[in-house]
Amino acid sequence: MNGRGARALRDPADPPHPAHPEALTDRDVPYPDPHPRTAPAHAEGPTARSAAPARPPRIVRPANVVTPASCGLRTALDRLGRGYLEAGHEPVLVVPGDVASDQDTEQGRIITLPGLLPAPAVPPLRFAVLGDSLSEGVGDAVDGAWRGWAALLAEGLVGDGRTVDLRNLAVSGARSEDVEERQAPEALAFRPDLASVVVGVNDTLRRTFDIGRYARRLDRVCHDLAGLGTVLLTACLPDPGRMLGLPAPLARPLARRQRAVNTLVHALSARHDAVHLHLAGDTWTDDRSLWSADRLHPGERGHRAIAARFHALLAARGLAHGTPPSPEPCQPPPTRADTVRWLATAGTGWVARRCRDLLPQLLYLAAAETRHWADGTVARLDRRAEHALAAALAAVALDVPVATMGE
Repeated sequence: MNGRGARALRDPADPPHPAHPEALTDRDVPYPDPHPRTAPAHAEGPTARSAAPARPPRIVRPANVVTPASCGLRTALDRLGRGYLEAGHEPVLVVPGDVASDQDTEQGRIITLPGLLPAPAVPPLRFAVLGDSLSEGVGDAVDGAWRGWAALLAEGLVGDGRTVDLRNLAVSGARSEDVEERQAPEALAFRPDLASVVVGVNDTLRRTFDIGRYARRLDRVCHDLAGLGTVLLTACLPDPGRMLGLPAPLARPLARRQRAVNTLVHALSARHDAVHLHLAGDTWTDDRSLWSADRLHPGERGHRAIAARFHALLAARGLAHGTPPSPEPCQPPPTRADTVRWLATAGTGWVARRCRDLLPQLLYLAAAETRHWADGTVARLDRRAEHALAAALAAVALDVPVATMGE
């Protein structure tokens, strides 16, 4: 079979017909008819067949599917059928169609078989997940492993039998540096159709936090993925100081940092036309049923809420075609005993790590906050943070009013 239509198969004992040299190149597939039929001599119309020496019928290859406007299939049937009949053959043409049929025509016998040509395989939708513990799925344990919002979202991204190839590269504790240097190269090699980039809280919890470096790293990651045609998912995140219920001198410095991070994420999301989810509002932070025992990570209900909201945003763009994730959890919400258990086990390790890294810097920030509060000059710290943010935005050529920081 080639682009000109279907080709009949010749009898090995017969010379090739001079008008049809393509018969020389096909493989012979004898297909004797178990029910030979002879049309009546007086028959007319589609059952009438021209007189020719009786020969075993020969199966020809399935005809190409040709648009009706091109008349290519009709031409193939007419020219090839007539030509082989004139040469003394009795061809049988097998073609795809919606309804099965077996018909004698002026061009020979035509058998139509539904589903003869398989539908082309649809490649899976490739979904890469970059980020920290939030995207890794911490807080949503299933069968001893983290599941999380990304896996829940993946289940509802496609329909009609298409599959999703989920590549979760997120790692607990990851910062923007880890995303750029370790996760992004693997994601770029994966060439995803969809990629989530949600990172920043761990940056704010380190003494090395620098909003300028964060801006440059996140911009490069988003730029490289968007350059592949990947649809980006982003999110701004709640203030960890507020989530942990820290006292004001400790909470305010973290709040400034998180507002700066969220402002950058908003701006970069707009630049790269990302699907952006706002998780910093009161709806998310005040509903404790959404959060796990550690108060920093969503529980199952929270992960389901994030997945459902992302699904709605993607569906609004025509990018999600499956069933939305169910908002109802399968596991009971964490109890006070779960919180105590977490503090006695994983929580102590987290606090110990932060005592070596964040606590000295946080104590320094708290001391400065207390001093400025006593002097009535807290506004100076706000202005200093705004100037740092403005410089970071300028470094990645983003024009965003700093007065809207964190909105």
